[in-house]
Amino acid sequence: MTRVLVTGVRGKTGVPLGRMLVARQRVDVLGGSSDPAKVTIEGVRPTAFSWDDASTWAAATDGVDAVYVVRPDRADAPELIDALLTDLPAETRVVLLSERDADSMGPEGWAARTEQVVRSSGRPWTILRPSWFMQVLTDERFYLGPVVEEGELAFSSGGASLAWIDARDIAAVAEQALLDDGHEGQVYELTGPESLTLPRVADQLSTAAGRRVTHREITIDEALEGLNGFERDLTRWTFERVHAGSFTPVTDTVEHVTGRPARTLEAFLADSAAELRRG
Repeated sequence: MTRVLVTGVRGKTGVPLGRMLVARQRVDVLGGSSDPAKVTIEGVRPTAFSWDDASTWAAATDGVDAVYVVRPDRADAPELIDALLTDLPAETRVVLLSERDADSMGPEGWAARTEQVVRSSGRPWTILRPSWFMQVLTDERFYLGPVVEEGELAFSSGGASLAWIDARDIAAVAEQALLDDGHEGQVYELTGPESLTLPRVADQLSTAAGRRVTHREITIDEALEGLNGFERDLTRWTFERVHAGSFTPVTDTVEHVTGRPARTLEAFLADSAAELRRG
């Protein structure tokens, strides 16, 4: 029996990953959450885990063979992840959810330092660097969720296109890296199969939702309104990379790892059409 801890199990990648792992034979899946009572994925064991409470870590990681680490987007992420990994057995596999172009500096070199903690942990590691998640277009919990109801996709792109990716494809790569051999020491740049401008994204949203959605280009400063401190610095760094084209290149890594092509945005939105139209 292989025991896997999925941190952030209620998130965009955590939910599909939990389901995929449960479907594998002889895998015991621990769903790490600061509110384990809300972990409702069939077959996943709700497990108390919070980056704000280090006292939850020992029980959550006891006897695990692999850990999926959803990087917390906070200034102390490198230190937190370092402390978590230090107490893991040397043979524990670690899969880190990072992001595209993490080698660029960012606020105080934060993303690169987080990855370096994993690389130097002495554990077998794999790093996932996905592009923008398609789910932010459809889920109201996330940054762009209300766009269909409002009929406007307000996004600061600088005219650059983005290679959007379905979180389910990220989860499929994570599943392989957590359970199968051959992924140790790999940095996987993950995208969907095409790079789309924001007006084209708005057109595809319009088709799926059955109502008109238009793209409105905004400045980076407008995208930062209402944000403060580290969150503001991190968001500025993200949109600066969007403008620089860091999220434009397309890779075939999903197909290389999983054996099937990554989903297109059109297919993803078609899957979500009923929900979008109800909205």
